Amino acid sequence: MSTRTLVSPAALARPRGKAVYWTVFTTVVLLFLLAFLFPVYWMVTGAMKSPDEVARTPPTLLPEQWHLGAYADAWELMRLPQHLGNTVVQAAGAWAFQLVFCTAAAYALSRLRPVFGKVILGGILATLMVPAQALVVPKYLTVADLPLIHVSLLNDPLAVWLPAVANAFNLYLLKRFFDQLPRDVLEAAQIDGAGKLRILTSIVLPMSRPVLGVVSIFALVGVWQDFLWPLMVFPDTAKQPISVALVQLSQNIQLTVLIAAMVIASIPMVVLFLVFQRHIIAGISAGGIKG
Repeated sequence: MSTRTLVSPAALARPRGKAVYWTVFTTVVLLFLLAFLFPVYWMVTGAMKSPDEVARTPPTLLPEQWHLGAYADAWELMRLPQHLGNTVVQAAGAWAFQLVFCTAAAYALSRLRPVFGKVILGGILATLMVPAQALVVPKYLTVADLPLIHVSLLNDPLAVWLPAVANAFNLYLLKRFFDQLPRDVLEAAQIDGAGKLRILTSIVLPMSRPVLGVVSIFALVGVWQDFLWPLMVFPDTAKQPISVALVQLSQNIQLTVLIAAMVIASIPMVVLFLVFQRHIIAGISAGGIKG
């Protein structure tokens, strides 16, 4: 069956059709590129302007004089190494907890098929309907005084790690991927004598690298950009992540220094995306696998 398109193949085959097509295509791509990259350019160059030039109206596209000292001032005045280290610890722990527990739960619901598994999955997905703000108070009361053992997790990375495990979206994403894995491969391993745990570690996880990459990105970015929850559970300024510290320490700080600190804080996530962009794209298209 032929596929209908907005422009017929015959029209595209003509020289005029090709010229119009590539003109429109190039214009759209450049517009999208400008829309996404111009704010980044504005932020990077804004930190290189003088405080008076940043506040000037109308703004200047290029700095009249390039000042790189704002980045050094931001690194020292806003104690970025300390707060970046706090963020790395919190994000890495949340990522590890999510990867272990969400993967185990998704594998159990997908392949082990426990009793009342559909009911459990339905209850987990129902939490997606609850606004995140409605859960802030119950979560805070829980980490402030853990039930039964009565231990406070305030100012402790566990206050970020443990709530991050309860991520219904990542769990469902992993389960859907596990559901679509080829059954013949898993059955062949079971015939060869591999147990459930061996199948998970030796077959399922290597085949699931694309979706694990996507889940990892979601987990890391979710913790890196979170503001309200770390602000509540880390009253000690020395233990706050970069997202909270930028706001807490922004008073009496020049605007150029604050912009420079924002640029430095965004670099790790940009580098992470550039390194793992193949896994992200592969994970997005992983739903096409059929079992």
